[in-house]
Amino acid sequence: MTSDPKRPLTLRDVSEASGVSEMTVSRVLRNKGDVSAATRQKVQDAAKRLGYVPNKIAGALASSRVNLVAVIIPSLGNMVFPEVLAGISEVLEDTDLQPVVGVTDYLPEKEEKVLFEMLSWRPSGVIIAGLEHSEASRAMLRQAGIPVVEIMDTDGEPIDTCVGISHRRAGRKMAEEIIAAGYQKIGFMGTKMPLDHRARKRFEGFTRTLAKAGIEIADQEFYSGGSALAKGREMTAKMISRSPDLDFLYYSNDMIGAGGLLYLLEQGVAIPDQIGIAAFNGVELLDGLPRQLATMDACRREIGVKAAQIIVARNLGLASEDATTVTLSPKLSPGETLRRG
Repeated sequence: MTSDPKRPLTLRDVSEASGVSEMTVSRVLRNKGDVSAATRQKVQDAAKRLGYVPNKIAGALASSRVNLVAVIIPSLGNMVFPEVLAGISEVLEDTDLQPVVGVTDYLPEKEEKVLFEMLSWRPSGVIIAGLEHSEASRAMLRQAGIPVVEIMDTDGEPIDTCVGISHRRAGRKMAEEIIAAGYQKIGFMGTKMPLDHRARKRFEGFTRTLAKAGIEIADQEFYSGGSALAKGREMTAKMISRSPDLDFLYYSNDMIGAGGLLYLLEQGVAIPDQIGIAAFNGVELLDGLPRQLATMDACRREIGVKAAQIIVARNLGLASEDATTVTLSPKLSPGETLRRG
């Protein structure tokens, strides 16, 4: 069965897709009544495949939308996302729309759950981090019938609209700066890639550009968990002990990069001549470090602002509903830890 992506799905759609009566579908989705396990599974599979989400707005309000914007992000512990939220709030505070935040911890199954709950209240729009989602999440977003803005990343095809930066290009640009500065033996430290797609794409752009110049990553270290100064110190100590001839360290984010910088300064390492350092995100909190860290701004607040502006414009009927990609250009700051080529 092919459904109209602009029309919210109904119990009838799930009934037709599963071959079960609407009443039985209702019982299954409300987890009420005596329904066989086989029938329950059939209904649940059909609902998930279609992207059906129940409407929790009762009675006369059932066909309306609430003045909420669902904002779904992977973490509040990461310094990146509070700035994105600040940009979103800055725009929405002058409207009737209010942001409501859900956190996924980078887990696709948790994203499905958060998205399901938020969409069941029929928000006026969704702002969601990343372009990679499970099939169930993609189906729900496609069938929501509301503006959807995927943020932080533009390396892929958006469901509706996306706002962000090209992380592959960011990795490539950093590699070009390191090569131009004459560094040859490079170590990389960062979060494990399978769940952090944006870090993975930066790593791909970085390593491919190095490879074209005949340079391979000499050592690398990956970790799970939040970004922290202590983690950066620990990883850097291990890597330098293991590979003492490294002349450059590239970190996937500023927090672990700052930890690495502090460790090396304590060890009396000459930066950036003996070892250069660079990271990613441009976190202003770290401006007070003994040395200004080379980094790249991820356009966090601007991403939040533009995403919210799209939601507002679409709700006012002032913007096209055609899929759009808004790519911002991050700026590289050499700081005091990257030798100038």
